[in-house]
Amino acid sequence: MQLQAKLLRFLQERVIERLGGRGEIPVDVRVVCATHRDLADMIREGSFREDLYYRLSEITIKIPPLRERPGDAVLLAQAFLDRYAREQGRNIRGFTADALGALETHAWPGNVREMENIIKRATIMADGSQITAADLGLDAAHAEPQPFNLRQARENAERLAVGRALAHSDGSIAQAAELLGITRPTLYDLMAKIGMK
Repeated sequence: MQLQAKLLRFLQERVIERLGGRGEIPVDVRVVCATHRDLADMIREGSFREDLYYRLSEITIKIPPLRERPGDAVLLAQAFLDRYAREQGRNIRGFTADALGALETHAWPGNVREMENIIKRATIMADGSQITAADLGLDAAHAEPQPFNLRQARENAERLAVGRALAHSDGSIAQAAELLGITRPTLYDLMAKIGMK
């Protein structure tokens, strides 16, 4: 609670004081915060200051967990693979079909951090030129049940298909459109419709 009071003062007055210093130093910063906790509950419990919450929550963006974003797992996995393959100097070109299936069906209880660690480990430990499900160490047997609502099922299927196509084509719109059997403008329209950038 003492640190929260200091943070609140800093956010309101935009000044800091060096340890052992005597004068205040004005600062011009932007503060970005993230949490996985329910701050409203913490305020009710008295473990988080309400005034600090309102100072921090000028703009709030709620990002659903990875398991609630069909198709995003494959895209994120490809981005992590590209980064860690480059950092480690490995010539790994993507994921096998069983690895893609495991990435799509895993529940990701640890969200993006879990995925990042799994991809990093698999990139380091993989023997071949592609990451396999065994390299990932994921059990693909626990797939989420598909919705019965046709519109929602179609949107999930479209998001998944677009995500897989983009992952398989290393983000190339032209190649992804070809894999999906549609034109590039149609793919752009589809990506806009499902909220994918």
